[in-house]
Amino acid sequence: MKGWIRDPGLTMRMFLTMFLLAIIYLAFLTVLYIYGVGYTGLILFAGVFLFAQYYFSDKLVLYSSGARIVSEHEAPELYSMVRELSMNANLPMPKVAIVDTPVPNAFATGRNPKNAVVAVTTGLLRTLNYEEIKAVIGHELSHIKNRDVAVMTIASFLSTVAWFVMRWAMFAGMFGGRRENGSANAIIFGVSVLVWFISFLLIRALSRYREYSADLGSAYFTRNPRALISALKKISGKMELVRDEYKKEVEGLNAFYIIPALSSESILSLFSTHPPVEKRIERLEKISRELGLY
Repeated sequence: MKGWIRDPGLTMRMFLTMFLLAIIYLAFLTVLYIYGVGYTGLILFAGVFLFAQYYFSDKLVLYSSGARIVSEHEAPELYSMVRELSMNANLPMPKVAIVDTPVPNAFATGRNPKNAVVAVTTGLLRTLNYEEIKAVIGHELSHIKNRDVAVMTIASFLSTVAWFVMRWAMFAGMFGGRRENGSANAIIFGVSVLVWFISFLLIRALSRYREYSADLGSAYFTRNPRALISALKKISGKMELVRDEYKKEVEGLNAFYIIPALSSESILSLFSTHPPVEKRIERLEKISRELGLY
């Protein structure tokens, strides 16, 4: 396989999503300007908030997941896989971590390739074989290669501003707003809610496209899309057998996982950050046919 596998349709959808986000954000800022909102402070506040989230994302995710950085001596086979695929992807060797949980999953984090971490769960290591684990690691390295943490942070920036404006307008309307400013606050609040909700849906769509792209990257790095198909089937099948109490413990990290760990009571499935497993498998089977691997 020579060169990077490209999916023009997927690329177009990602660009379209980013374009729609830009249009919505520009309209939002225009409305704020018309109604005289001092949004500079809000943008600066949101910027500091997101910068801190972006800069410390790896530490926050590792801490909240209970992941433990391991040495090559502790996990030689896992290190060997990550090193081989990192070389294939032309990436620096990331740190390797293991999460002690029966939930079969994996994730990557880090603000850039030089500060990246690839983590797998003990449940994943017990569920998958060598080639399947390798395919999952290829997927996670693709997120690092594509700088998805940075992409999603940028996409979320003004959505976060809209959230703060919404809270500010609600507070001003309830406690600090003058009667003559009541209608303006109501309009600002309504527009902020609309912008936040639409951008929330678009960002979720962008997240799903990034998952497709990472699957595509795994097929390129491992040259074995069939292994990722098998891994996705095994992970999703095993996930149904994991008790809800374990899945609830990790639901806050579902945006990072290769497959979300949703409990039966979760409402996160309504706004999924991941495409359906069946759709992902369908795309990977198409790639296998294109590469003549059937």
